[in-house]
Amino acid sequence: MKNGLEDVIAAETQLSDVDGEAGRLIIRGVSLDHLVADGTYEGVAALLLDGLMEKSFDEAELRAWLAQARTGVFDHIKAADTALLALPPVDAMRALIARLPDGEDFDTALSLLAAPAVFLPAVLRLQRGEKPIAPDASLPQAADILRMLTGKLPTREQTAALDTYLVTISDHGLNASTFASRVIASTQAGLTSSVLAALSALKGPLHGGAPGPVLDMLDAIGTAENAYPWLGEALDRGERLMGFGHRIYRVRDPRADALKGALKPLISTGQVNSARGALAEAVEASALAILKARKPNRPLDVNVELYTALLLEALGFPREAFTGVFAIGRTVGWLAHAREQALDGRLIRPRSVYIGPLPAAA
Repeated sequence: MKNGLEDVIAAETQLSDVDGEAGRLIIRGVSLDHLVADGTYEGVAALLLDGLMEKSFDEAELRAWLAQARTGVFDHIKAADTALLALPPVDAMRALIARLPDGEDFDTALSLLAAPAVFLPAVLRLQRGEKPIAPDASLPQAADILRMLTGKLPTREQTAALDTYLVTISDHGLNASTFASRVIASTQAGLTSSVLAALSALKGPLHGGAPGPVLDMLDAIGTAENAYPWLGEALDRGERLMGFGHRIYRVRDPRADALKGALKPLISTGQVNSARGALAEAVEASALAILKARKPNRPLDVNVELYTALLLEALGFPREAFTGVFAIGRTVGWLAHAREQALDGRLIRPRSVYIGPLPAAA
């Protein structure tokens, strides 16, 4: 038995491979660095879903169909009443997704790809007392998300940055939320059920619910000069340094570099406070130095959370919405794994070892 299923092989997949020793992520045979060079959300979605649905399609067709799907799901925003809007954004988004039909077909998949992209900006605007903005079917997904959030057409650099984020986190091996999606799919429940299960796993702070606290840490540190002593004191208190260390990676998380690179055009064009970026780099350098000195036998490096937090903050998302944005990008991975499990797998039914008391002998 391995607690937490550490290193237990539970599925064969053609979707993604995480090489923790080499710090490499491969999605459908393409390395992450090649995907983010000029990839789009629709491109990686077409790549991941290729051959898993009942119809074939290319990136351009998927972009057009997905744009129409965003328009179709917008009507569900009418169900966002006072009680729903009192929930955290990710929970409100989950409640709206639960309204979608629980099918297994391509139309269901399109609605699920569109839903979080539409629901999260609408919920955030409604919670601020603003009117939700309907989707624009002429725009690609990343640009439309930002337009629905802010009410303004995003710049080219902003759209590219969000596209890079959505591509980067589209799939990542058999993580907790993806495993949840596959477990539900193995029961022959619908795709909506798989996505809801995965989203419920994602919101936990040990999985996708952590990027927001990175900003809390940066706020507390304040200046680059304060980074080293603040981080040292945090470790003295036994606290975890947010944005560092990963269950799989033993070297630098390749997604961190992809997102750090996506920030550079925003900084160089003055669309991001350069001091914020400089603070993050100082925290990165200080944390790595302290961790190497204090934990020389533990490979702790930058993970995806550090630059996720800066990127999403720069694009106008409040920190309480970061998990919801994560879900926008990861839903395509959940759907691909659910379909792969439904097509090629069997009911997932592991065993447990009973360690409780035994009945008294007669």
